[in-house]
Amino acid sequence: MKNSAPISLKHHFLIAMPHMADPNFAQTVTYLVEHNEQGAMGLVINKPNGLNLADVMEQLRPEEEPAALCHSLPIFAGGPVQTDRGFVLHPAGMQFQATLELGELGLSTSQDVLFAIADGIGPDRYLITLGYAGWEAGQLEAELADNAWLTCPADNSILFDLPYDQRLNAAAARLGVNLSLLTSQAGHA
Repeated sequence: MKNSAPISLKHHFLIAMPHMADPNFAQTVTYLVEHNEQGAMGLVINKPNGLNLADVMEQLRPEEEPAALCHSLPIFAGGPVQTDRGFVLHPAGMQFQATLELGELGLSTSQDVLFAIADGIGPDRYLITLGYAGWEAGQLEAELADNAWLTCPADNSILFDLPYDQRLNAAAARLGVNLSLLTSQAGHA
């Protein structure tokens, strides 16, 4: 048996298979921020949590009325871990107090990115989540082996330009897959 280096799925989408039973991930597409031998971290990009940026700004700056734009900017349920913590995925280039460079993207976790977006001086494209998805070492690989997910390279136009309710099918279409044609039954040869 040949040993090979593990394949990193960083900057890939995880597309939930139709039989995904976990309500945190059923019918979702997740952007993988990191994937290495220690585990993986991702953000669900198509599951709004019912809040918008105005709701968040009312908590962060209660003395100011949020800009009208903030009412139309949804906050997504990024995953079941640290659901009280915000994450903003945006193109690289802009630096905030806590920004992790991910190649062509940046992930900011400090409040100043939210203030910049609310004030109209932040990144042009962004996705705001509360919480993230996390996998321990080997956990994601086991889920992939169990056919819980499809994977494909991430596409920034799906991340930032498509309405959230089109992202799952658009990501699957990158693989030539129509999710509505997949069965929840697994076959064995």
